[in-house]
Amino acid sequence: MPPPPQDRSSDPPPEGAARPPRGHLPDPAPPTTEPEPGPDAATAPTGVEDEYAAALKEVEDRWRRALADLDNLRKRHARELDRERALERARTAAAFLPVVDNLELALNHAGSDPGAIVEGVRAVRDQAVSVLERLGYERHAETGVPFDPSRHEVVGVVQDPDAEPNTVAQVLRPGYGEAERQLRPAAVTVAKRE
Repeated sequence: MPPPPQDRSSDPPPEGAARPPRGHLPDPAPPTTEPEPGPDAATAPTGVEDEYAAALKEVEDRWRRALADLDNLRKRHARELDRERALERARTAAAFLPVVDNLELALNHAGSDPGAIVEGVRAVRDQAVSVLERLGYERHAETGVPFDPSRHEVVGVVQDPDAEPNTVAQVLRPGYGEAERQLRPAAVTVAKRE
């Protein structure tokens, strides 16, 4: 049988242990109306910081919307540019359809009269040149004009005592267009004197 429990309240505490206070403890202080600052008191935002945070959030939102609008504008512009290119290609091709039709007519009549074929091909060429001029690319095949490196491509130099030096003596391949709107320069030979 175990021994009965003993009352140890009168035993001295072990050595080195803190002793409980003796006597009456002071009454706790009444609660104050202001709460004491908690551990987050130093990092809690103040009213000014709240305003800055709200303004920053609004600016970030506007920035993101502006980026989205810019991206949408870029995509819309790319689509419109592709559509305009396709329309312009179609207009150009439609302008050349009569030229193709006339070439086919000339080929169909090739067996009847060879002389008429030459005249027909010449007429079709003139029609094609006219289409290029309407598109803004005028033909350049002039001889005797001063050599211009922006309009002419030299493919040879010839001795010609009758021509002025540094002028176009012969056009081997005509050029089309002017300055920035040039399809190709004219291939020419240039006159020189000894």
